[in-house]
Amino acid sequence: MNAPQLTHFDDQGGSRMVDVAGKDVSLRMARAESHVRMQPATLSLILNKQLAKGDVLEVARLAGIMATKRTADLIPLCHPLGLDGVTVALAPVDDRTLRIEATATVHGRTGVEMEALTAVTVAGLTVYDMCKAVDRAMVLGPTRLLEKQGGRSGHFVAPAV
Repeated sequence: MNAPQLTHFDDQGGSRMVDVAGKDVSLRMARAESHVRMQPATLSLILNKQLAKGDVLEVARLAGIMATKRTADLIPLCHPLGLDGVTVALAPVDDRTLRIEATATVHGRTGVEMEALTAVTVAGLTVYDMCKAVDRAMVLGPTRLLEKQGGRSGHFVAPAV
């Protein structure tokens, strides 16, 4: 049985961008999530919009959306994509944890997993940046791909944790 191969290396072990020219254009979607764990007082400040830097949730949402458009600039072997859509949602899951979920879509020859993962990561970093004055002990993660659709590899749904 053949083991899966890493696609970003050539036969000599050199880095390469995957050639997607032979792939069909199709609708591709990816969803990812991350979390920011903080002191309950910090989350209360966020939810009540009481931080001096402004509306943390809205700034983080915009940062996540903007980051998806820069993914190929940040991750060396990612293809630049003309995204069809991106959504970023932030919501508390308990008194100290903020959950971030992003969905990215594209009609293209390669998937948008990295764009969705970049969105939730940058949104989380933005929350940290805006709140570090009151809580430097915040923890980001876990971050993971939840689902992807489209392309040859088909539909993936992450197992529940």
